[in-house]
Amino acid sequence: MCPKSILLLLFALTLVPVTWAQTKISGTLQCGKADPSYTIPVGDQPGHVFSIRKAKCTWIKAPEIAGMQAKDAEITGFGEFLGAGGQSRGASVSSLSNGDKFFGTHQGTMTRKEGLIEEGTWSITGGTGKLKGIKGKGTYKGKLGADDIGTMELEGEYQLPPTH
Repeated sequence: MCPKSILLLLFALTLVPVTWAQTKISGTLQCGKADPSYTIPVGDQPGHVFSIRKAKCTWIKAPEIAGMQAKDAEITGFGEFLGAGGQSRGASVSSLSNGDKFFGTHQGTMTRKEGLIEEGTWSITGGTGKLKGIKGKGTYKGKLGADDIGTMELEGEYQLPPTH
């Protein structure tokens, strides 16, 4: 093979798309009482409120990510209620057993029914250390009791960037 052919072959190989391996995950978070927690009535109609809250959570069924166990999380979110239902959005920071972190966002719907039921979608938006470049997505379902203690079940998948 002549040198020009080898260069052409090497160049062509750099154009081949890199495939990220997807890994399925699931887990359960237990979240304590929110601190801080604010609720602001809008005033235009009964039951129309905005809320913002931050809660510390522990993975009680911890997913394994990149060979490490998820340890704890902190979730900050806001919502808008109109009567018995509403919409929510938020962000989270989760830590792994080695100290690396991954970051996420979520959005969903809320229904007041024997406490508060929330369900929606989540995305992993990045991370630190071995999780740098991580991406992921999935669904969640959660319940917040009258005691302000919540449980959230998540499932989905994540991808780590390929290593060279």
